[in-house]
Amino acid sequence: MTATLGSRTRKKAQSDLTKFISQKIVPPLVALGIFLVIWQLLCSAPNSNLPGPIETFSETWDPFITQPFFDNGESDKGLGWQILSSLIRVGFGFSLSATVGIVLGILVGANPLVYNAVDPIFQVLRTVPPLAWLPISLAAFQQANPSAIFVIFITSIWPILINTTVGVQQLPQDYRNVARVLRLSGPKYFVKILFPATVPYIFTGLRIGIGLSWLAIVAAEMLVGGVGIGSFIWDAYNTTTDTNLSEIILALIYVGLVGLLLDRLVGFVASKVVPEEQK
Repeated sequence: MTATLGSRTRKKAQSDLTKFISQKIVPPLVALGIFLVIWQLLCSAPNSNLPGPIETFSETWDPFITQPFFDNGESDKGLGWQILSSLIRVGFGFSLSATVGIVLGILVGANPLVYNAVDPIFQVLRTVPPLAWLPISLAAFQQANPSAIFVIFITSIWPILINTTVGVQQLPQDYRNVARVLRLSGPKYFVKILFPATVPYIFTGLRIGIGLSWLAIVAAEMLVGGVGIGSFIWDAYNTTTDTNLSEIILALIYVGLVGLLLDRLVGFVASKVVPEEQK
């Protein structure tokens, strides 16, 4: 009996693994292979000025792929250091926007009068492109690093704030009735009713915000300079050679991969925090 159950368990595990590989691993690999072939064919044309994947990886293999953390001083650093510098700025700016956005969103969402007063202002400010804030931040802070962090903050705060506000406003009336019956005070009402019901909306805003943060920092670093993946791309463009084009393409691939990882990280945290019935 035990042997039969063990055999069934192994067969089910093997079946689940096969299903996972066939549905989640093989299709992306096939799509990636097709993309690389098309890229190579397009860049093999006589009038093409862009390197294909083979040329890109061969020209950047050493040191940008094999030594991502080399350091020759100043801004001559490997892509590992460039991305790490950008991530540190994103960490500061996004943490600040998450804190302010969640707190302000709860306050605005819980008070209809305040919401009606500030919502038009928020709707105007959130449509301003990220780089349009850079001259203001440079004038205010007079330094590149805090200016870039401010651009991240002002770009990513709006989806967090607005989603949190909507979450508070969408609180089911049944929840409010339960709070009245139990006579929950302000702090208890917030901890046991309001905040848990708003968490799914908050994480939706956080997921959008982290993506916008990564977009904003790459664009901002192109203008403020220093060490960072955006600065690396802009410096490589300003000294364009065939090799530098390969470096730019490799940097763009790294940017996309890091953005994907950031999105998946927030999604993973949300899957552990948001109750199953609220997903």
